[in-house]
Amino acid sequence: MKLLKSILVSLFVMFFLTACAEWQMTTATTSSSPVIDRIVDRGELVVGTMGNMPPMNMTTKDGEFIGLEIDLAKSIALAMGVKHRFETMPFSELLPALQKGKVDMVLSQMTITPKRNLNVAFVGPYFISGKAFLTKKKTIAEAKQASQLNSPDTKLVAIKGSTSQAFAEDFIPKATLWTAKDYDEAVKMVIDDEVHAMIADYPVCVVSVFRYPEAGLLSVVTPLTYEPIGIAVPAGDPLLVNWLENFMHGLEGSGMLDELKEKWFARGSWLKKLP
Repeated sequence: MKLLKSILVSLFVMFFLTACAEWQMTTATTSSSPVIDRIVDRGELVVGTMGNMPPMNMTTKDGEFIGLEIDLAKSIALAMGVKHRFETMPFSELLPALQKGKVDMVLSQMTITPKRNLNVAFVGPYFISGKAFLTKKKTIAEAKQASQLNSPDTKLVAIKGSTSQAFAEDFIPKATLWTAKDYDEAVKMVIDDEVHAMIADYPVCVVSVFRYPEAGLLSVVTPLTYEPIGIAVPAGDPLLVNWLENFMHGLEGSGMLDELKEKWFARGSWLKKLP
């Protein structure tokens, strides 16, 4: 079964590689897609990401970008027949950068929400996530309902501009909420007892527990919300959306997406590469 899956993945990659030359020829004139034209003319796909959301996107001690979304972005660039480049920035700046054309798409564990979808298009979801708590206090870690935390004495932290911040403001309005620019800052606040807990997508919480084994961190594994994660692209470009949808269907059908999830969620060898 594993051999068959490897063969299917290889055939999928070979299909897109052999199709690149033909695809580039058809887009050499006009593709009816301003973003595709921009990518092909530049010869480079520019992807916006935080670069600090393990195991989806991370920056190693050597400055290399790794993670499920990094591999996904590289596969997209490969299928387009272009190089890839990652632009890292705070989460709250990703969609403005996309709308201004500074990046071609965003892959950064971004939840597909109606509010965001009013301004940009989404392809996916390629992953389903949800909210969880990262804490050092067992009583908070075992809380199943947000109402148990709804007190001014409860100090929480979330990434600025994230759905985690919105979740806290909507469902835990009485708690004292701090915002951080990235997960390193937020996790450090938990470890240093500056806050009681961090609210984040549960993969980040779970990875943080394994990443800092001596800190005594705990996490609620069961998601408190439904968070479909997708690729954000500029509005008004149906051909780009159609291309990405077909690419993702092929990725899922070949088993390659499952291979990526297994690589980054079932194996922890990459942890030693992190700062």
